[in-house]
Amino acid sequence: MTKKMITTSGAPAPIGPYSQAVEAGPFLFLSGQIAIDPASGQLKTETIREETRQVMENIRHILQSAGLRFDHVVKTTIFLTDMGHFAEVNEVYGSYFEKEFPARETVQVSALPRNVNVEISMVAWRG
Repeated sequence: MTKKMITTSGAPAPIGPYSQAVEAGPFLFLSGQIAIDPASGQLKTETIREETRQVMENIRHILQSAGLRFDHVVKTTIFLTDMGHFAEVNEVYGSYFEKEFPARETVQVSALPRNVNVEISMVAWRG
């Protein structure tokens, strides 16, 4: 099996020693995304909805760069610093899927990179 690094300017460049995504066989493993606007390099965290939307747009661009869509996603992990944001994050997140939602867990953590409120990682399947 070979692996291929996936990179796009439509999502922020990694802020550490990792790839935006790695394709291994029929799977695409997307690193956790936070609400960095790739055009400006600035965080978009005015509201939790705006923050979640930016995260999902970053993920959309990574998926597209690999020739995939949200309906290819089979697993998602959502990290929140405050479970009180769950309903709003869930609403924005859910609007990116049309049917057959992926498996998912949502966990509360004490802190996230750059003091954001939400980070989302995904696994997609090219099947």
